[in-house]
Amino acid sequence: MMPPSRSRPLLWQSKPLCLSCVYLLSSVLLAIYLSVISPNARCLFRYSSPLDPVQSPFFSYPSSYGQHKHPLPTLRSTCSSPIFFSDYSSVVREIQESCRNSSSSVVLKYMATERHADSFGGSFGVEERNTFFYQGSQESEVSCGFMKPFPIANSDRIAMESCNEVVVVSAIFGDHDKIRQPRGIGTKTLEMVCFFMFVDDSTLRGLLQHNLIAERSGEYRIGAWRLVNVSVGELYPNAAMNGVIPKYLVHRLFPHAKYSVWVDAKIQLVVDPLFVIHTLVIKENVDMAISRHPFFVHTMEEAMATARWRKWLDVDSLRMQMETYCENGLRPWSTKKLPYPSDVPDSAVIVRKHGAGSDLFSCLMFNELDAFNPRDQLAFAYVRDKMRQTSKQQFSFNINMFEVEVFEQIALEYRHNAAKQKQGGEPVQGPRIKKAQPDLSPGTAGLGRCQRYFMEMWGELQD
Repeated sequence: MMPPSRSRPLLWQSKPLCLSCVYLLSSVLLAIYLSVISPNARCLFRYSSPLDPVQSPFFSYPSSYGQHKHPLPTLRSTCSSPIFFSDYSSVVREIQESCRNSSSSVVLKYMATERHADSFGGSFGVEERNTFFYQGSQESEVSCGFMKPFPIANSDRIAMESCNEVVVVSAIFGDHDKIRQPRGIGTKTLEMVCFFMFVDDSTLRGLLQHNLIAERSGEYRIGAWRLVNVSVGELYPNAAMNGVIPKYLVHRLFPHAKYSVWVDAKIQLVVDPLFVIHTLVIKENVDMAISRHPFFVHTMEEAMATARWRKWLDVDSLRMQMETYCENGLRPWSTKKLPYPSDVPDSAVIVRKHGAGSDLFSCLMFNELDAFNPRDQLAFAYVRDKMRQTSKQQFSFNINMFEVEVFEQIALEYRHNAAKQKQGGEPVQGPRIKKAQPDLSPGTAGLGRCQRYFMEMWGELQD
């Protein structure tokens, strides 16, 4: 008599049931990991379709270049507001459709260049700059740089004007940073996105020393980036101010692009720019997205830190700038400014939907930076709040000031290059700037026009 055969467990008799149990167990373990073991991972952007292809690295650097040296640590250990990506193919289709249907009922009219041909920005006084906030009709003009030609090759200009959908822009002047390749790029992204890096002669010489580019070439390209050589001798003596041109006048340099992502040269983008645009701008139904500052909320906090840490040496001009803004309506942040959670951004990454609102904001920001200094965090709230009061009747303009944790998940930040050395070991110096005592405290002379600001900031003044 044959012994009775052992029947297999029911779980192993059904392959779909087995796979379902494995999937359920994996989901439970992942949930426990995200909620208990690794709270920081909850901030990671999640692809709803994990099989979406991601391209391999664009470029292999020589070890001497050190493009990944000196990354900065993140500031947050937890994440309070996770953000999720849509499916990659859906994101591609939606952005393509948005680009095809892009239109604006208001078209900005820019001031003719021949009026101030001796300078790129025009160097307008405060009264004339204030008139540009009231742009709304086809007859009114706004100053927006380009009072003299932007010195680049015609071949580069043609390529920039041929970028019709999305552009990612960065700049390195004075060989101050490394060129870092974007990561996590989907296979369709390079068909829709142009990557442009603006550089000067000194940066090109550094690239030549590392054999990253050919000495004589009509077009420079490193990985995803097309390099545009700018003759900065015809622009500003300050390298940071020259970087402000592509940072805030991207809509004029790329007149046919519908979306743009600015990335500081110290930043490496580690998320596909299409995901960044779709998640932070399109889904939020805003015109621009920028991270809030990790520490400061009030503009005056940033101004005092700028003076204290010698980020801009001419403290007298900082004092004049803050006085001008206080006199013309700048107030500290309060709940009255909601939905904006802060007056101070971290502008290392700026995501824009090009249109009348974001274009005007960029022009007005550039005018303030041209008038004072390239520290854009100081002018941000002044321009945003004043534009909110003067231009809301003509068109809407909304900004998504997203969490610092989000910034730390879409980008990696690195330290700047060490100071360059001349032959003989003498350090290379920029143009001399008049130094003043690093003090913007309210007790110093000349800040009388900001006393109301300080009293409101400290809660000592009630309306």
